[in-house]
Amino acid sequence: MSESRTVPVQAVGEQQHPEVGERSRASVPPSPTWWVWLAAWPVTAVFVLSNAATPLYVLWQHDIGFSKGTLTVVFAFYIVGLIGSLLVSGIVSDRLGRKPVLLPALGLALAACLIFATATSVAALIVARLFTGIAVGAVVSAGMAAVTDVAGQDRKRLAALLASCAMVFGAGLGPLLAGILSETLPAPTVTVFVVEAALLATAAFAVLRMPVRRPTAPAKGAWVRVPGVPHGNGLQLTLGIAVFAPGITATSFVLSLGPSLLSGLLGTTSRIVAGAMAFAMFITATGVQFAVQKLARPTILTAGAVSTTLSMATLIVAVHTSSVAALIASALLAGAGQGMGQLGGLSLLNHSVPPERLAEANAALNVGGYIPAGLLPVSAGYLSDAVGLTTGSTIFGTVLLTLAVVGGLVVVATRHRVAKPV
Repeated sequence: MSESRTVPVQAVGEQQHPEVGERSRASVPPSPTWWVWLAAWPVTAVFVLSNAATPLYVLWQHDIGFSKGTLTVVFAFYIVGLIGSLLVSGIVSDRLGRKPVLLPALGLALAACLIFATATSVAALIVARLFTGIAVGAVVSAGMAAVTDVAGQDRKRLAALLASCAMVFGAGLGPLLAGILSETLPAPTVTVFVVEAALLATAAFAVLRMPVRRPTAPAKGAWVRVPGVPHGNGLQLTLGIAVFAPGITATSFVLSLGPSLLSGLLGTTSRIVAGAMAFAMFITATGVQFAVQKLARPTILTAGAVSTTLSMATLIVAVHTSSVAALIASALLAGAGQGMGQLGGLSLLNHSVPPERLAEANAALNVGGYIPAGLLPVSAGYLSDAVGLTTGSTIFGTVLLTLAVVGGLVVVATRHRVAKPV
């Protein structure tokens, strides 16, 4: 994803307010609705950081001097941090509470801002991206659960809506904000992260005041484990990954190499254009989910595979015709592919996996998506250094197009084995 593009993880077990002892959850008055909205703000603030660097890579490439392959490695360290965080932050949050996870995560995000703002080497960029990935993994798990905790049992639908919108809005707002600030204000690679640090500071204050309760029934088992699904749910997970993974890999390519394509191959140097393209991609990923939410799950997944296929076909056209319009169309189709792949995969898991294993199943879907999203764009970056951006992008687009087609065919072949109503 977005680099942005990720999954809500619900709290496991009953929660207890520290001031009410052993009284039931129902005896605790619900928090005001405005607190549910405010609880989603830390998610937005961290996801703004997740993609804020996207329009600035071209500047760092010029100032520091590194290849497109190195650029995709910097991007991939974000995914390394994110996956590592997903393996542990949800369990820690369920055992120790939301604040003990969210506050250190926000601290890491602030540290990432400082490193980004003062970066003079590739190593600094790698550390900043790693810290960002860890912070994002924490808010995906503990932050999403905190929104649900604050909302309570009677407002779960509102909590899910706000948490999901907070993720995608932040992921899209980051590159747009960075593009505008870096084009209109001095010290572009500093100003962006000073503004983001201010946003994170307000998020930390919100977490400190957030009315969340300490866990009374902590999760059992290992603190760190590879996520999976219960026996009998392998098909649902496989179908979700088959479509979601190519979709999020496509959006990851746009985030990592999109600015290079705009500035180098297509002759467009505006960072506002690069940021706006990423913003439009994530807004498309959100809007398409609302548009298709009532369709059958196999239909949603098939449409996601088709969208990713068309995205890669359009990418190939863009690099061979030097068309900015075609590249933007490819980004929008990639966003739609990721959005429908994520929605279809989550819907299948939500329908078939028991609640006590659903958070782990959602994590498994994300790990299955983010691994290729980290590896393939890195390969495309180094390949582009060796054979040229046009040839490298064409090979990447062809490989991902093939994977998307295979994923779509798998969904079509098994559509009668999964429940159709969403």
